[in-house]
Amino acid sequence: MSPGRIPVAIVGAHGRLGGFAAGLLEAREDFELVGRFDAGDDWQRQVGVCGARVALEATVAGLGYAHAMALLEAGVRPVVATSGVTPEQCEKLDRYARQRGLGGLVVPNFSLGVLLVQRFAAEAARHFPDAEIVELHHERKPDAPSGTAAETARRIQAARCAAPRTPRRPDEPRDRGGLHDDVPVHSIRLPGLYAHQEVLFGGAGETLTLRHDMSGPAAFGPGILSALRHAAGAIGVARGLEHALA
Repeated sequence: MSPGRIPVAIVGAHGRLGGFAAGLLEAREDFELVGRFDAGDDWQRQVGVCGARVALEATVAGLGYAHAMALLEAGVRPVVATSGVTPEQCEKLDRYARQRGLGGLVVPNFSLGVLLVQRFAAEAARHFPDAEIVELHHERKPDAPSGTAAETARRIQAARCAAPRTPRRPDEPRDRGGLHDDVPVHSIRLPGLYAHQEVLFGGAGETLTLRHDMSGPAAFGPGILSALRHAAGAIGVARGLEHALA
């Protein structure tokens, strides 16, 4: 390992995000990629001896919490990119990390644009209690709704004003989308899409629409680097990219 560089491992190194992150880190002088692991590798043992200080967890939805725990047990600080880590699980990771004098970060989305949309949505929810989310992704994305949409819904619900919302009819069809934190979310999966999200707010005589579009993984680059830098020196596990940008 080179002095002054942050040693990083990637779990899920040959996936879409992991492969992009590997190329990103190899081009940097302030990071050193010391481990690449995938399904079938004995990564839970190897990651603890490869010299990594931080590991980017970029496998498949639903495995983020268990993998982050395994990384902390190995003495490595996790940056979890995999969707599905709940706020309650993040609190458990935080407590365990602090017990071990470690830190990390759970990041539902590394895009700076997505973070801004979520901030704007939280502000809008203070004035427009009625909101719905439409998220659109490529046909290979297995989970629905996306972790990004679920996180946006969580932030809307946390910021909503006390004004009454339009009630959903008890006989409303399933086509209206599933509720997440009491926010309807509609998921679309089609070839030709990459990653897109619309957040729509409605009020008397007006609507407000927030939209974010991604055409490729390059939008994740600045967020990934910021998250890894933050996790390398953090104590405790926080949730959200904003902690790495403070």
